[in-house]
Amino acid sequence: MSDLRATLTIGHRMPEHDVSRHPEPPPRSGPQQRRHQATESGWAAIRQMWRDPERWVGIGVAAAPGLVFVAANVVASLYPAIAAAAVTAVAGLGFRLARRQSPRSALIGILVVTVCAVVAAVTGDARGFFLVPTLIPFAVIMACLATMIARRPLTGLLLNRITGGPRDWYRNAALRRVHLRATGAAIGINVINAAVQVIFYGRGDTVVLAIAHAATGPVFATLVAVTIVAVRKTLAAQR
Repeated sequence: MSDLRATLTIGHRMPEHDVSRHPEPPPRSGPQQRRHQATESGWAAIRQMWRDPERWVGIGVAAAPGLVFVAANVVASLYPAIAAAAVTAVAGLGFRLARRQSPRSALIGILVVTVCAVVAAVTGDARGFFLVPTLIPFAVIMACLATMIARRPLTGLLLNRITGGPRDWYRNAALRRVHLRATGAAIGINVINAAVQVIFYGRGDTVVLAIAHAATGPVFATLVAVTIVAVRKTLAAQR
């Protein structure tokens, strides 16, 4: 839009061309221009997403129980660490409610922390707290593969409504390709994540496990944002 305003300003300053008597037709919005606009607006949305302090606050709230568990386990012992993680998860819910945010993610976090705490208490081992997060990548990989085989890639099932895609997006070859690539990327990320967590779970390194678990949030948020950009670019090219 700034380029368009600059062009119009220059045009009004030209004495040999009377715009009022010979108005020029408005610039056409062709497929190439629409693709460019969709790409620019999409990447701007990604930049804005990571500039938003609320995103980082959300990531911190989600990662806090695991990090607090590791720190408390070092300072005290297993059961005080479990209690500290539980208190942190509940505090995260209170934080979201105080800010009038949706409690859904915090409630899911409490459920996950509860399961992790039960596993750690039953096994009597601090690394047991990270057993479920270590298994999650394998479940995601299986879900991704199953949906790809069914020709309805997982990212399409999860994001089509958000991106404004058609109901039969899986019949659109271009959209299906975008989601196949995005779902394939999700598989790659989860393979790396699973390898890291299995290795360090075997070593009992809870510090690395907590960091790996915390890092998955930003990585997958970026994948989702890039996928949304790619889908909107594809939709713009087809209009």
